[in-house]
Amino acid sequence: MTDKVGRSGQSRRGFVNWILSTGVGGLLLAVLYPVGRYLVPPAAGESTASTVTLNLKPEDVAPNTGQIFKFGSQPAILVRTPGGELRAFSASCTHLSCIVQYREDIGHIWCACHNGHFDLNGRNIQGPPPRALDEFAVNVRGDEIVVSRVS
Repeated sequence: MTDKVGRSGQSRRGFVNWILSTGVGGLLLAVLYPVGRYLVPPAAGESTASTVTLNLKPEDVAPNTGQIFKFGSQPAILVRTPGGELRAFSASCTHLSCIVQYREDIGHIWCACHNGHFDLNGRNIQGPPPRALDEFAVNVRGDEIVVSRVS
């Protein structure tokens, strides 16, 4: 059986094959493109913020408590020690980047993911975290708390 050739010199079978292959190619593109964009997220620049002024007054932070805040695009934690000193650290655990918290009952910073413990100087004292938390400088200027990167 032979295909009939149209006026343009293309067979019906060739035309149908072209339509089907174009449709399959479009379907693959429509499925694979979003999957690829999901698996490879766009590059995001890191915040260059070197100083943050918190929306807290120094008297709002009671002794032996901690507060999570944003330092640029990263979480950070502000701790008032039982002695009244303000300290700030990165709130991303150095093990798997879970968010840490201050536990008043044990008096230090704790990561719930794998039971990592940090003292009030940010040093790892128990658990799997391989290094200390990154420390920030804390300055009280009147009624403002200003947190800065340590150079």
